[in-house]
Amino acid sequence: MNHTHSSVFIRLLYRLPCYILRLVLFSFILLAIKAFIPIKWHCYSQSNRDIKICVYNTGIHSNIIVPTTNNIFDWHKFFSISKIGIDTAPNYNYLSFGWGDKDFYMLTPSLSDLKFSTTFKALFLPTPSVMYVKGYQVIPTDLEVKCVRVSKNDYLRLTDYIQDSFQLDTKGRTVRLGNGHTVNAGFYAAVGSYSILRNCNSWTASGLRRANINTPVWDGLSSAIIFHLRNSCDFE
Repeated sequence: MNHTHSSVFIRLLYRLPCYILRLVLFSFILLAIKAFIPIKWHCYSQSNRDIKICVYNTGIHSNIIVPTTNNIFDWHKFFSISKIGIDTAPNYNYLSFGWGDKDFYMLTPSLSDLKFSTTFKALFLPTPSVMYVKGYQVIPTDLEVKCVRVSKNDYLRLTDYIQDSFQLDTKGRTVRLGNGHTVNAGFYAAVGSYSILRNCNSWTASGLRRANINTPVWDGLSSAIIFHLRNSCDFE
């Protein structure tokens, strides 16, 4: 390598961090824009939107809340409701479903428990997933919740999606892995791998799209999902 080529190479090395920083900033800006762009720009009105489903925003995770039973679907037929948590409630009126990285979900009950190693592995390595199920007597109001109404067919597509996310044993039963972070919750084995390209909020958004509910183009943030629920034709 002659002196001229050497000088050019050195200059490029010095500029490399700047190029990387620009690329990262551009990527974040692009994702932010996509978070505000809806999948559907037009409303498609449907009759008989009688079933209410909700999305619960923890600030990091988003969970789907559905009735435990109605004239369309009964979750008692899928798994034992009384064994979801460790409380003494024999039944719940509503169930909350969330999907995520197994270690991150089970070992990080709050932000104070967040560890870099767990977060890094969850984001950049394909890792096992888990379903987080919680039972409620009433729809929770301690954090942000948004509810919409869907048709019978849309609701059945959503319940199929949630059921398909559970890993089943050889006898076709759900596999409970452990207690949740509250007495009314439990963890179950799930299908699929968690990664930066498919996180807990992507799972929620995919389920909502099955139910014909509007979602953002980039669905990696729980707040973006809630934003589009508040600005869709399906608001209540």
